Parts: sequence; structure tokens; C-alpha cells
Amino acid sequence: MKKPVRRISKKQAKANRKASEAVVEIKPVVVEKPQARKNIEIPAIISVKDFAESMELPVTKVIAVLMKNGVIANINENIDCETAMIIGDEFNFDVVEKKEPDKTTNAPELEVEDDKAKRISRPPVVTIMGHVDHGKTTLLDTIRKTNVASGESGGITQHIGAYQVIVPGEKKKTRLITFLDTPGHAAFSAMRAHGASITDIVVLVVAANDGVKPQTVEAINHAKLAGVPIIVAINKIDLPGANSEKVKQELAERELTPEDWGGKTIMVEISAKTNQNIEELLEMILLVADLKNLTTNPDKKATGVVIESHMQTGVGPLATILINDGILEQSDTLVVGNTYGKIRFMEDFRGRRIKSATASTPVRVAGLNDVPDFGELVISVENEKTARQMTQVKSMVRGPIAHVESADNPEEEKEKSHNIILKTDVQGSLEAIKTSINQMSTAEIKPSIVNEGVGDISESDINMAETTKAVVIGFRVSIKPQVRQLAERKQVTISIYEIIYQLLDDLKVSMSNMLEPEKVEVNIGNAKILKIFLTQKGEQIIGARVENGRLDVNNEIRIIKGGEVAGNGKITSLHRDQDKVETIMAGIECGIGVRSELSIEEGDIIEAFQTEERVRTIE
Repeated sequence: MKKPVRRISKKQAKANRKASEAVVEIKPVVVEKPQARKNIEIPAIISVKDFAESMELPVTKVIAVLMKNGVIANINENIDCETAMIIGDEFNFDVVEKKEPDKTTNAPELEVEDDKAKRISRPPVVTIMGHVDHGKTTLLDTIRKTNVASGESGGITQHIGAYQVIVPGEKKKTRLITFLDTPGHAAFSAMRAHGASITDIVVLVVAANDGVKPQTVEAINHAKLAGVPIIVAINKIDLPGANSEKVKQELAERELTPEDWGGKTIMVEISAKTNQNIEELLEMILLVADLKNLTTNPDKKATGVVIESHMQTGVGPLATILINDGILEQSDTLVVGNTYGKIRFMEDFRGRRIKSATASTPVRVAGLNDVPDFGELVISVENEKTARQMTQVKSMVRGPIAHVESADNPEEEKEKSHNIILKTDVQGSLEAIKTSINQMSTAEIKPSIVNEGVGDISESDINMAETTKAVVIGFRVSIKPQVRQLAERKQVTISIYEIIYQLLDDLKVSMSNMLEPEKVEVNIGNAKILKIFLTQKGEQIIGARVENGRLDVNNEIRIIKGGEVAGNGKITSLHRDQDKVETIMAGIECGIGVRSELSIEEGDIIEAFQTEERVRTIE
């Protein structure tokens, strides 16, 4: 399996050292510097073990300095040359990258020369989009005549799935349509963006009894940015309160004018529940597909995109791929982002083993060296040697780095960091949750995902959480009893969720608890000064009438002269007749002892106030 490359920049190193001193108890690293600086040459990527040997230092010391700089790497993991330069400098070494022959000349072209004469028609790829609970999954269920919603937590689709359906055509011919079932919850906006970019047509589902909602507008924007035609399915027309004309008006205000109003947007009124007008919707999809003239070259090697990925016990990395062009064979070698591998087996969307697949087909493949990221480009290449060359010339992958960004502005350094280790069941969930968490950042506090990954919570997650003072958040993952016991011993907080919005809501509460309370000045009462009895340095005794509210001993006060605040002070005593009291209410004349550097005069107004702390929340 290909090892990740641990990497850090000079700016991050400086920030991480500062952060580690603040939140991580790391024993001082004794660096034995040679008498004079030494030069060493290393390759662009080097293992921690080899790097330590090149400096003739114990590997434990190198790992300790890496940790101090925010890089968690073991003896066999790789670091890049820039990181090695930073670490080497602390040991008094000048690290230089060894120049190697340019391998880019050996890397194959990503695009294969295409023969337009060989291109044939391919099925359209359709993405279902719209607001949560407007019926996206029910529509797909009706089309597929199966139920995928019943097993989903909270009735919300959690992952992208891809399915193909057969549609009867003219002259007893059948045609295929590929559907991408994208999640409807707001937390998956990033995934919907990917969905719009890999689709030919967007079916925008809008409930006739609810109308255009925030996620409806979001979906429209994604489709427009991707330049993808939109077909509107006005759903739930069978329900009381359904108002299709109102929906059309709201969509027209967003530049989606229906055809029957003289516009160009196809709108079909349907009921996914009763199957009303579903055939007409499919016909419209095929009509738009024909106008787009979607084609593929079946003689080319395949290209595609990852729409799902995860690690499966006993199988290894699995990736669901939507083929964009060409043909994918079972024996092909794939380059997927920064990983590669030869296909061991390939399945269709029903889970059946297949030997080949053409454009617009979703397939699940096994054989990659690592779990690829959601949305990564997939390229079929000649052999594994070519695949290695292509991944070597790609940009380096950044490893998980625990850090707090530094700030040049001292005010910015007051920002607090809420450290998180995030584990999810699949890559799509990971990307979506990361996007939503990052959007919670405020001027005072920001969530920092110090480590992330796909799979169950492990002992290494607990150890890193202890080191970085992080909480562990899991989404649809499990935890073994011994791992939970380790977390209890190390006092690491673990929270596991099945519903995304519950995860985000709880995180908001946790972050809100870290906010400093808001200090608010509350006006208690006002009094008008009637007479000055005694004035001495810093102290005065005055006669006054409380106009409204009340005055209390020890109240802070503002002194108003001519309608303007002239200064501040404090009430040291209150007298009514000859008696000392703690409070004077409105409408009563009294004597007041005031401590203030400002001289109070007849006719002035004093305002009594107190400062209250109010709990703040992240919106």
C-alpha cells in the first residue's frame, strides 16, 4: 500500500511549535549539533528512517522533532524534502534535494487521441437535486421500483449512489439512464457541487406544497455554474395545498421560466408517490439528452470520476467510479488522484461481477493501493509502471498535521482552536462533514481537524487525540471495547453519530461553550443631582432624586453633564434621612456617597449600571 507523504511548510512549522508548547506536553528534544553545519542530499521523498540515517542520528530524535513541528509520522512513513529541510535545520544540517531525471517526459498523456468517427451514443447521467424532504429519493425509488430510503437514518440520504434504469423507447428499443442520487441535506453541498460537475442533466425536485427553499436555490446555482441543463420535477401534486403555479412563479424569479410561460425550462408536474407523470419525466430526460448529442469512443481506455470510496475489511480500498468516456476492462490499471492499482474485480450497481463497462456506467472496483478522495479523476493506463510514473509526478499529498495557524496580527492570536479527529464510514461523508465544520469558524474560535480518515476509530486516533487535546468525532463508524477503554484511561472524549445535522449541532454547542461570555451593561436607574454637600479629593456627598429605576450601593455610575457622558464613578453609600440603606427606589430623594475623579455639580445626572455576562452561541 502506498504510504502517505507527511509534509509541513516553514510557516506551519513555526505555528506548530508554538501550538505544541501551548497545548501539548512534549519533553524537550536535546539536539546534538555538530561543530559546523553539514550538507546532505536527499530525494524529493524520503522515509523517516532513511532521513535519520543520512544525518547519523537516532530515529527517535527525528520523530520527536517532527512531532514538535506538528507532523505525526512513524519510522516507516515518508516526508517530503521541504519538511526534511525544516527538521534538518534544527539539527544543524543544510538539506538539499537531489536532482533526478525529469520523469514527466516518461509520463503518458492524460488524453488519448480521439477518433470522432468511432464515437457512438451513450446514456445520459442525471443528478437528482433539491431541498431536503421534497421527494428526491422517493422519486428515484419509484423509477427503480426499489426502496433505498428505509435503511437510511432519519430518512435522509447519506451517500451518493449511482443506478441505471431501462426506459422503453420507440420500435421496442430500450434506452438507459444513469441516475446519481445525491444527498439532500445542506451538509452535503460540496458533494452536490461534484454531482453537478459530473452530470449531463439535473432534475430539480421541488415540492408543490412547499415551493422554493434554500437548498433548491443552492442546487440551481450548482447546476448553472456547471452549465448543466435543468429539468424541474414539481413533486407532491397529489397533496392538499399543492400549488404548481406558485412554484413556477418562484422558479421564474430565479431565471427558470417554464416552457408554458414562454421560457426554456422543462417542468413536469409529478407525484413520486402515486407514479403520476413519471414516464413523461423520463421522456423529457431522453429528449434533452438527444439534444445534447452525448457520445463516447468505446475503443478508448476509460476515464472517469470517483463518486464514492471506502475501506472494506477483507477486501481493502473500494471505489465507486462513474465512467465518463471509453471502456473499462477488468484487467485495467487505474490512476486515481495520488493512488493507483490494478483492478482485481469490478461490480455493477447491483453488486454483480462484470468484466467490462462503458461510458455513463457506475462501477465499483477493488485493487487500488489506497482509498481515493471523492471527486478524483480516474484514468486507465497501460500498466503499473506507467501508473507509478504518473503518481510520482503528481503533486505531493499532505499528511495529517496537527497545527494552529499563526497570525502576524497580535489580535488574531487570541483565536481559540477546537481540535477534532474526524472518522467517517466513507470518503463522501468525510468531505461533506469537513466542509460544514470549516464553515463554523468565527473570529474567536475555529474548528481544526488535526486528523481525518475513513474507517473505525482506532487506538492511534485516541493517542493522537490525547497528544493534540482533540475530541474524536465519528460518523457511522464503530469502536472496539479496548479502544473505548483506552479513551477512558486517557480521558479522551468520543462522540459517534448517525445523523449529520446532530453531529453539527452538538459541535456548535461544544464550540459555543468555549466562547468568552458577552459583557453587557444594564442600566439600573437614573438620579438628578439636587445639591452638593461635601467635596474632597476623589469623594463627594451629594443630594439627589431618583428619577427612574433604582440605585444600589456599589453600583458603577456614569456622570452626565449637558446630555454628554463626562466621566465614571461608583456609589459608596446611600442615605435616606439619617439612615444608611442599600437601595433607593424611584421618586425618592436621598444622600449619595460617590467616588469619582470628576467633580459633580447641581443639575448633573448620574446613571447607575451593572455589567452582566451573557452566554454566547455560534449561529
